[in-house]
Amino acid sequence: MEKKFLYKHLIILFVFLFSLKLNAQIINGADLLFSENLNLISGKKIGVVCNHTSLLSDGTHLVDALLNQKNVSVKAIFTPEHGFKGSAEAGELIDYKKNLYKKVPIISLYGKDRKPSKENLKDIDVLIFDIQDVGARFYTYISTMYYVLESAGENNIPVIILDHPNPIGGNYVDGPVLDPNYKSFVGIAEIPITHGMTIGELAKYFIGEKIISTWKNVSLNVIQCKNWKREIPNQFYSNWNSPSPNINSLETALVYPGTCLIEGTNLSEGRGTQYPFLQFGAPFLKSDEVIAKLKLLKIDGIELNPVAFIPENIDGMATNPKFESKKCAGIKIKIIDPVKFEPVKFGVKLLFVLHKLYRNKIKFNDSFDKLAGSYELRNQIKNKIEPEEIFAGWQKELLKFNKKRNQYLLY
Repeated sequence: MEKKFLYKHLIILFVFLFSLKLNAQIINGADLLFSENLNLISGKKIGVVCNHTSLLSDGTHLVDALLNQKNVSVKAIFTPEHGFKGSAEAGELIDYKKNLYKKVPIISLYGKDRKPSKENLKDIDVLIFDIQDVGARFYTYISTMYYVLESAGENNIPVIILDHPNPIGGNYVDGPVLDPNYKSFVGIAEIPITHGMTIGELAKYFIGEKIISTWKNVSLNVIQCKNWKREIPNQFYSNWNSPSPNINSLETALVYPGTCLIEGTNLSEGRGTQYPFLQFGAPFLKSDEVIAKLKLLKIDGIELNPVAFIPENIDGMATNPKFESKKCAGIKIKIIDPVKFEPVKFGVKLLFVLHKLYRNKIKFNDSFDKLAGSYELRNQIKNKIEPEEIFAGWQKELLKFNKKRNQYLLY
């Protein structure tokens, strides 16, 4: 009887402790820079690559926290796509000219230049990179990091990455690996659409695999997060900051690696509404017909509902969206189980169904191949190749990538 009683209470204790582990507050690299690693920047002249997501746990912006340090001098602020405040639209080129933040010059890395110049770095001892990524190859913050690392190597400047969790999960790796002939700012390296890595791990990968031309000269220090585990379900990721105007929720980030492919077509990806990437459509779609066909392809983890929407100009989110002021029939996604949902596969299944139903009305634009990473996916969709066969074609390159990737995982 006593053994049963003890066993029962041990199980309760285990469940309680596991629950505490899952709910432990995630501490990002920015907080740990100040609590445990100030020696790395003491007496240094700093360049900060950051935006509105560069926050400490108490809400203080990283630049403000650095300016409050007596023995640190902040010389420049470098910003990615969407700018310092994260409010510029996708693709909007930014030129800060002589803009300052508390007397510190702001330099755009999404204007006429995509990487820091030698002139930009002449008074800098160390570069700090602290930006929340989304976890998809075509999200340009990792391209900015790539060029920052390259420039750092060219100018012999050490780099500190203040790590963040990958918000869509640390184990989800999927999609075609980029064909190097399709390298662009929305596809900077030979990685799959979802790489399952943090920005710190990805930086180590870029250098370790010699993807960056100046890899020999890059001195990299990654300050890891605490209390983040790859296997923890996405719903436990609580310290989320929307990284850009159209990734305005964690749910949006979860579907983005799949529905972003719609941007490469004439369909609306939901820009011009409050639910970009979570809903999509066109005036010629029949929602129930598309949903019925998708359900035949066994899609787990989401609920699909018919929706009607009218894309409009939204300040800071969308200018001249597709089908502006026209009523679109479409589909809205609701995440039911983020662990079971596979967004990249969903994106392919969606395109397969849409092309099959509306072949003469679906058009691919020039950006599709850059997003997909090659011309092959477009051809497969047009040639009615079944999704499972498309997925099978990824596996060889994915296995190679995963074998290399495993060497750089920090968590």
